[in-house]
Amino acid sequence: MVQDCLFCKIVAGEVPATVVLEDADWLAFEDIAPKAPVHVLVIPKRHLVDIGELGADPALAAAVVAGIGATARHLGLPAFRTVFNTGAEAGQAVFHLHAHVLGGRSMNWPPG
Repeated sequence: MVQDCLFCKIVAGEVPATVVLEDADWLAFEDIAPKAPVHVLVIPKRHLVDIGELGADPALAAAVVAGIGATARHLGLPAFRTVFNTGAEAGQAVFHLHAHVLGGRSMNWPPG
């Protein structure tokens, strides 16, 4: 656990979150500022900064991807968008790897 990491504190149970699903390697919880009717974050329980670090651990990468799929199925999402922001300029605000799982409405781009 990284001491000042918000998501590490959620994994440790030190900060409350609305947990959707979890297993030994990952945790899925509701985003506090949702951008869609369904907006869940899936994170590895082990601290990694971004998707570049996840690429160095194929087993954990597979577990996180499986967690995304399991979470979408659990939520009954027939279609969803998954977003990984990497770096501040790309919109990453918490520097613990997290996948945004968004659904519950059309995700067509451009909107309209």
